[in-house]
Amino acid sequence: MKKIFCLLTISAVIFQTIHAQPRNTPAPAAAPKEEKPHGSSLVFNPDDAVTTTSVVNVKGKAIPYKAIAGTMPVWDEDGKTVAGLFYTYYERTDLKDRSTRPLVISFNGGPGSASVWMHLAYTGPRILKIDDEGYPVQPYGFKDNPYSILDVADIVFIDPVNTGFSRIVNKETPRANFFGVNADIKYLAEWINGFLSRYNRWASPKYLIGESYGTTRVSGLALAMQESQWTYLNGVILVSPTELGIERGTATDAALRLPYFAATAWYHKKLPADLQAKDLTDMLPEVEQFTMNELLTAINKGSMLPAAEKKNIAAKMARYSGLSESVILQHNLDVPLNYFWKELLREKGQTIGRLDSRYIGLDKQDAGDRPDFNAELNSWLHSFTPAINMYLREELKYKTDFKYNMFGPVHPWDRTNDKTGENLRKAMAENPYLHVLVQSGYYDGACDYFNAKYNMWQMDPGGKLSSRMSWEGYRSGHMMYLRKEDLQKSNEDIRQFILKSTPRQGDPARY
Repeated sequence: MKKIFCLLTISAVIFQTIHAQPRNTPAPAAAPKEEKPHGSSLVFNPDDAVTTTSVVNVKGKAIPYKAIAGTMPVWDEDGKTVAGLFYTYYERTDLKDRSTRPLVISFNGGPGSASVWMHLAYTGPRILKIDDEGYPVQPYGFKDNPYSILDVADIVFIDPVNTGFSRIVNKETPRANFFGVNADIKYLAEWINGFLSRYNRWASPKYLIGESYGTTRVSGLALAMQESQWTYLNGVILVSPTELGIERGTATDAALRLPYFAATAWYHKKLPADLQAKDLTDMLPEVEQFTMNELLTAINKGSMLPAAEKKNIAAKMARYSGLSESVILQHNLDVPLNYFWKELLREKGQTIGRLDSRYIGLDKQDAGDRPDFNAELNSWLHSFTPAINMYLREELKYKTDFKYNMFGPVHPWDRTNDKTGENLRKAMAENPYLHVLVQSGYYDGACDYFNAKYNMWQMDPGGKLSSRMSWEGYRSGHMMYLRKEDLQKSNEDIRQFILKSTPRQGDPARY
């Protein structure tokens, strides 16, 4: 089975929730002891913060806010600091009552990725200087985000252990306490509890947003926060979701790729004229129906599939994928993603991106069964890395000699017992207030849009939760918000989701 543990943005090279009783949150020390992370001569302060103020214009209105950038400890069961998490907290300052003010808690993925991606390109008050399709421009930098959700919600961006400026401070602490599906959920649920107390946000409607592996994280956190922290959410937003621990099986895994193949082939004008003449969203339903009604059954038959039927299925796959019938037959209807990224534009001497198939790569040789590198990730790092360092160090005045880890050392990662999709379903069943929004890019080949739909169907096979689950698609890839048109639409979708899922005063949480 394909295991999509993609970054939320992602490095291409590069839980059942543990229901522990919440421990008492230690009060922040007036002068926290500075500790040295294992293997480093730099001094790391696990409890430190700096505050700045600014204004951003959102949808034509000036929104004043303060930004708190700093670290807050991760404590063990005895109240001892074992790590410090770096966070950036944005709070609108022209409001007096925060009891009804939503709080969005934001994570990216990896595992091992910092929160930089959604922080500096999606929902926050500043965004990258890039072109309208998301490609790097120089000089590097950032600018106001006119589509930020800061008008309707405060936001905290969190870097898990060893990402961003977050570090382990107690070398005796086992790495396994942090680096695994369920360990990650457990310590982050505890940390969020402490954050809510420190910043007096217990009364606020609360939302989790995660991208890529961050969707695994927040799906598990939804239940962990309810059952181990007694903290109930209003919404979970899944941006480019993983498989969430929902088993596919080899045949299902192979079949579900085809709609993504079709979307990508349509973008690169590789489909037959009649399909190419249709709009993307008018063409895809035909492919989706074929996938579920014919292809899935055919692949499941394996060698039982008659030769004539196999050839007929391959011909339809060729029509929808931009690949040749012979290539599809050579793979017994199961074309690997790596091969597709290499093959689709092979005759042009080009490859396509994994996380966003609009991006083009150039390999040393046209031969082979996978691209030499991920064109989209290199493009993104090109623009994000200078900007986040400039922004945190210069505008937010956070001073440190530590490197900001775009991707940090978190491996080996324990992937066992991943039941996060089921955990999210259970959290929704237990909490009538809880809504879910799923956002997918049509050209994302790592966490593809059709697998995101499949997640929803399998999480809620009886349809009992469908009125509280919604899906939105965008004409870009994994980080759909890098494309200006999708940045505006996707933020507006989140804004409307928050407004819809924040109950009116006095509305009870009941079925």
